[in-house]
Parts: sequence; structure tokens; C-alpha cells
Amino acid sequence: MQKIVLATGNPGKVRELAELLADFGFDVVAQTELGVDSAEETGLTFIENAILKARHAAQITGLPAIADDSGLAVDVLGGAPGIYSARYAGLEASDQQNLDKLLVTLKDVPEGKRGAQFHCVLVYMRHAEDPTPLVFHGCWNGEITFEAAGVGGFGYDPIFYVPELGCTAAELTREEKIAISHRGKALKLMLEAMRNAS
Repeated sequence: MQKIVLATGNPGKVRELAELLADFGFDVVAQTELGVDSAEETGLTFIENAILKARHAAQITGLPAIADDSGLAVDVLGGAPGIYSARYAGLEASDQQNLDKLLVTLKDVPEGKRGAQFHCVLVYMRHAEDPTPLVFHGCWNGEITFEAAGVGGFGYDPIFYVPELGCTAAELTREEKIAISHRGKALKLMLEAMRNAS
């Protein structure tokens, strides 16, 4: 099996990718297991930040790397919080603090004007100097609710309403979510590309 570093310390992402990539001969290891600290996210887009993270992990470990950068874009806020989704309420803000800030910001925005999209960019770099990293983007359309519902998922999931299913992302099972989510869509594209390359 070829070892590949995942540029995250999030155990859920590592487990999910490890299971899916094992079929393609990849042994996925979290960068934290290899002593790699998180890269500074200085990019202005999801793509730039994902490339920065993948390059950082590949450079330090000497291994191929996969990185994920994702976030929520709210229409009425001009795409905010966007790349700042994880730190919308401040650098050390919790998921709950970010979610609460967004609900307060949107408190006077009526139903029908609360459209939003989750975006996920996955980047695969064969090595740190890879001139053509593989980039995959997934988008998930929904609406921001007026209050949280559900206990699954993380981040903004409890306030991200999925109209076609009539519930929030936090009310979906892991399997239901991965089948339609932004990350699930990007992951499918990446797996198709890896399947075609092997």
C-alpha cells in the first residue's frame, strides 16, 4: 500500500478517507501522527488554502498529500463567512460560537433570502513540488434556518437546511450526508480520478 498523508488532524476526516482510499491501495495517515503542524491558511480562496495545506504536509513528510478546505457561503452576506468559516466568531471560536454569530447576523433576514452553499475543495499533490496538483470541488445548496436542529455532523450543520430532504444537515445520517454533501461530491470526483489513473 502507498502511504499518503492527510493534511488534517480531524479523526473523522482521516477515518472516512482511509476507508475509501484503502480500495485504491492507499494507506492514509493524519499529518498529526507524523508530527506535522497545521499550515497557515493565508490563501484568499478555498483552492489556495487547500494547496497550501497539501504542499506543507507533502514537504515535511516527503509523502503524497490530500488536503481539504471547506466552508459556508451565505448569499446575503456576499459569500461570507467563506474561507473564514472556522474562525467567523474569532480565531479560537468554537463551532457553537460561529453558528451563534451567523444566526445573530441573519436575524432580520427573512425566509427565502437565506440561501447558502457549503463548498469543499480537495487537493491531491503527488509531492511538494507537484506542478499540477489535482483539484476537486463540491458544492451543496441549502438555506440557513432561524434556529439549530439536529445533533449530527459539525460546524454549521445544525442550521444548514436541505430543502429536498426537509431537514438540516445535522439531522442526516453519516451515509445520507456523504451521499449529497459538498465533501461527498468532491470525494466522489477525486475517487473517480484515482480509479481512472490506476
